[in-house]
Amino acid sequence: MSETDLGSCTAAQLSDLFARREASPLEATRAALDRIDRYNDAVNAYVHVDREGAEAAATESARRWGQGAQLSPIDGVPVSMKDLTEVKGMPARDGSLLTSDKPCDRDAPPTERMREAGAVILGKTNTPEFGWKGVTDNRVFGATMNPWDTSLTPGGSSGGAAAAAALNMGALHQGGDSGGSIRIPASFTGVYGFKPTFGWTPQWPPAKTPTLSHIGPMTRTVDDAAMMLNVIGRYSYRDPYATRGQPEDWARDLDDGLKGLRIAFSPDLGYATVDPQVAARVREAAERLEELGAEVVEIDPGFESPIKFFQMIWFTASLDLYKSCTGDECAKLDPGIVANAKAAEDWTALDHFRALSERARFTQALERFNQDYHLLMTPSVAIPPFEVNQEVPPGSDMSDWTEWSPFSYPFNLSQQPAASVPCGFTADGLPVGFQLAGGKFDDVRVLRASKAYLDANPARFPTVPNPAELAA
Repeated sequence: MSETDLGSCTAAQLSDLFARREASPLEATRAALDRIDRYNDAVNAYVHVDREGAEAAATESARRWGQGAQLSPIDGVPVSMKDLTEVKGMPARDGSLLTSDKPCDRDAPPTERMREAGAVILGKTNTPEFGWKGVTDNRVFGATMNPWDTSLTPGGSSGGAAAAAALNMGALHQGGDSGGSIRIPASFTGVYGFKPTFGWTPQWPPAKTPTLSHIGPMTRTVDDAAMMLNVIGRYSYRDPYATRGQPEDWARDLDDGLKGLRIAFSPDLGYATVDPQVAARVREAAERLEELGAEVVEIDPGFESPIKFFQMIWFTASLDLYKSCTGDECAKLDPGIVANAKAAEDWTALDHFRALSERARFTQALERFNQDYHLLMTPSVAIPPFEVNQEVPPGSDMSDWTEWSPFSYPFNLSQQPAASVPCGFTADGLPVGFQLAGGKFDDVRVLRASKAYLDANPARFPTVPNPAELAA
């Protein structure tokens, strides 16, 4: 029996303990399940937990480590999968009343890869219906709460994964990001979230907006994210959009530091309104990056907000879903999905074609910008976390989540890699994150810069002894 608090360990630490025979995967899995028992009622991060299956998988992993036949460095590490991702033997409710509790009969590519690596799948984490918005609540499981303040949202759509990561209810957590769904909740909960280059982390079945969706890790450290990417960041024929060329080792160059990197810092991309406290924390992070050896140049990248053509693509996906439903089924949909669908009803095929052309021009502009700068730094989200069960901050003049997340969806349109890096707190103790985005296929450089910052400025996580204190 290990004397280490396995429930507080990162994936890298667990792997090292397994290798030195100082802890077993079964002990680590039970520690993760214990944390779920202690904290999940307060935050509603997990919507399905497979205790029996997890302990059985951990037992098999312990046998492999004992024989020196482990499948990978994350063999035996406890992990979670987002409820939009199919896991054989578990339901995929997608946060929707249109789905059922029938278990899936297949694994999606990220699940398949995690099993092949010997990871222990604890269960599924919460998401809004079909991942349609930047917060996490639905009519099936209710809302996920922010571990730093349970009256607030953790963001979304990977809000369950983010809350689980912040409380270490498992060491590795799979998110999905079509407009910010990894980076928004990572920023709101103070964890690390990484959206790889499109096509490098395969998925199937396809997302509702398949050319916007990226699968990626949500973790406490960059090293853990790279360990997870070494597993899920591999080609799969099942994803028609999957591409080859992934790094043989996503962790290569992680410790090379910031010297030689030219980082463009844009506080507002020239058009966004940013909360003053968020702006202050991100500017401090930019100054810190420069102190650590990067060349940081404050600049306006020179492009206009892509919100109109992003919404045209995004809302059209809602219209497609809405039109495929019967009258009774439509009544079960999240009212926000219905509102988006109705907003798209008057758009023509030509309107949509022009939106795709605008997307291509926007992508070209970003790639051209990256010829002069290695990375682009912005806030991850324009505001701090706000009240749970709300799509926009109450009392604001906003009507849609895309209005308070102007920094995330541009890099789904361009399909470039981007990360949210925790960089401090507001006066109310709420997490703030900054975003680093790179050119296509420059994922390792984003990871490297993220690690250099976090090594020098370690993230802080909520430490609470029991759910009662967490809920308070």
